[in-house]
This record gives sequence, structure tokens and C-alpha cells, in this order.
Amino acid sequence: MPRKTRAFAAATAATALLLTAACNSASTGGASKDADSVRGVTDTRIKVGGIVSMTTASGYSKKDTDLGAKARFDRANAEGGLHGRRIDYLGAEDDGQDPSRNLAAARKLVQQDKVFAIAPMSSTTFSGADFLQKQRVPTFGWGTLPSFCGPSYIYGFGGCMVPTPGGTISQTWPEGLEQVMGGAKGRSVAILANDSDAGKFGIRTYRQSFESAGFTVTYAKPSVSAASVPSDWSAYTKEILRSDGGRAPDAIVSVMQTPYNIGLFTAVKRTGYRGVLTDPTDYDPGLLAKSATRKALDGVHVLTSFQPFEQRSAAMTRFGKDIRKAAGKDVPLNMHMMTGYMSADLFLAIAGKAGKDLTVSSFQKAADGFADTGTLVGDRAERKGQKESFGCGALVQLKGGEYVVSAPFTCYPPIPFT
Repeated sequence: MPRKTRAFAAATAATALLLTAACNSASTGGASKDADSVRGVTDTRIKVGGIVSMTTASGYSKKDTDLGAKARFDRANAEGGLHGRRIDYLGAEDDGQDPSRNLAAARKLVQQDKVFAIAPMSSTTFSGADFLQKQRVPTFGWGTLPSFCGPSYIYGFGGCMVPTPGGTISQTWPEGLEQVMGGAKGRSVAILANDSDAGKFGIRTYRQSFESAGFTVTYAKPSVSAASVPSDWSAYTKEILRSDGGRAPDAIVSVMQTPYNIGLFTAVKRTGYRGVLTDPTDYDPGLLAKSATRKALDGVHVLTSFQPFEQRSAAMTRFGKDIRKAAGKDVPLNMHMMTGYMSADLFLAIAGKAGKDLTVSSFQKAADGFADTGTLVGDRAERKGQKESFGCGALVQLKGGEYVVSAPFTCYPPIPFT
């Protein structure tokens, strides 16, 4: 072949090679949309990270959420991974319950660590939600924050727990309390929350929920300072205990965190109150370590949105074994472990349905119409879970230093949110 012809052929081949490389770059790393679809996925691994409030100014920690996720991913890997790919769980970033750190953690996991998904996300702040939605990062956590309700890439493992216009309200709490009290007819409840946006929304939600179930709501106020726990509860107890026509209500419902509940319930008990006390947060064996805490919370019925540890089943037995194996020792089970475990479990279930060709697009397609049954949070369905909760839960009562099931884990039809 003449020299000029050879040179022309070489140049043509080089040009073709460059064009091919450019096309490949566009499909795998050039355009941000396509780059996101394969971010964190190789032929052998799927990279996942978490965001958890491991440390906080108050000392409250959700660190066991990380252990729960690890336990579930460890079992998945022991069973062969997802279609032959191992889950490379990087562990959880600590956001310190700080909005700026939450967003920074989300950016690090996506832009630096290149994760395919975030599971779990467990914090009282979720400032990174908009960023994760725009970056098309499948994200999983406990749907107790508004960001879990609506965005197409963000999933609550129990569904959307925060009602939105056009959504629904779970009836687990009033239905469970009805079992405890032998019915709702003629029964009165008083509901107390913090003076915050969350508290105001909680009062609006639970007032509608309890009234729909047939209870008479005699008191519903978000009046307790959210800045600090009151040292004197008398102003609150006096008003609550006279709210039912000058008499005490049959039940007092607290929509607050543990330190507030300890103060409120202690003050109420000192008045001689003998009605039902209930809240949605105090299901944690760690609370039983201190005698004063055990005494304050004794008799309280606590709402759970997952199967109680005391209500044994094959799934719960497996959960306990997975946690012990991941921890390397026998440890008391708690709701933070469950949060991490079920966040990972929902991710694995949808990713498994997506098949071997895992991209963000195939993952989202698999989520459309996804459904399964008999999980630790009941029957799951998407995209239903991005607008309403799965409607399942139980009540457990702290009794004599131990938790006992007072209303078994059941799924109830939700009601429209108005």
C-alpha cells in the first residue's frame, strides 16, 4: 500500500476510534444523566452508603441504624449478592443532626464516593433530599419526614408516614388504642405536642385520626416549648386533666420525644391519674437501664410501625440472627437497628426486581408496581408508599421493666387526609 494511502487509512481509523470513544463516553460518563445511571455499579459490585445521626448535641444517637443496614447487606452478600453482584456498603456518614452536614454527607456520597444508592438515611433533618432527587439517587429511610412523601427517588420503608394533600393517614395508633381500651365509643383523648412545625402538623394529623376512629378529642395543642424540656409541667397537666368537661380524659397521647415524655408522664402520674398513657417513640430496651426512666415510662403504650420484637415470627427470628452476626455478639434489639435493616431490605427487594442490567432507570421501572407481603413492616407497595403509609403497626406496653405486646401487629385501612 502506498505511503499516502497508509497514512490516510491510519488517520481514518484514528478518527473512527476517537468518535467511538466519544460515543462510549456519552453513554457511560459524558452526559450527567447517563453517568448517574451506572454510578456505583460494576460487573461485580453495587456501592451503597448511608447518612445517620450518629452523634447529636443532646447525646441522642441513631448509630445502631448503621448496624441494622450492615446486617441486612451482609446477609444479602452471604446469599450471593444481587444477581452476582456484591453489595459494597460503605457505612454511614454522621450528619450530627445538622442540616448543613446532612447535605454535605449527601454530596460526598454521590460526588466523591460515587454510590448508586443511599440506604439508610436516618436523621431528624433531610436537607440533602433535593440534591439526591436531582442527582437521581435512590434513597431509603423511615418515612417520618415530608421529603419521603412525593419525590420519585426517595422511599420510606414503611411508606409515607407524613400525610400530604391527596394522601392518607394511617389509623394504626387509634385502632391499636381502641383494642387496649375496649373500644372508642364514649372514650376521650387529649393530645399534646411541641410548639414546632412538626408538632403543629402532628396535632392536625392525629386529631383527625383519633376522631375518625370514634374517639372524642378533648384537648389538642402543640404548646410545649421545643427549645427545652419544661422543669414544671403543672400548667400542662392542669389543663389536660380538666379537658373532658372538668374531668380527666381516658387517654393522654404525647406526640413528643423521650425526654419530654418522661417529664410529662411523671407529672401526670403524680396527680394520681389512672388513664392510658401513650406515645410513638419510647420503644427502646436502652431506656430500661435507668430505674428513673423505667418508672416514668412504666405502663405507657408505645406505637411501633413495625412488628414488635416480642411478637415472634420467622422474619423476626431471622432479623435477630442477622443483627447478632453483624454485631459479633448478642445485643438488645432496638428500633434504630430495624430502621437500617428495613431501609436496606426495601432497596434490595426493588433492585432484585430490576434484574442483572441495573441502572437508575431500570431500578425506577422496577419500583413501578412493586409489591410484596409478610415483611416486618407488613405488605409493601410502590409507588403507593410514596404517597401513603403501608398502614401497619402495633402497640407495646412497658410493664414491670419489660415490653409486652398490648395490640398485635396489624395492618389497617388508612383514611383520606383533609
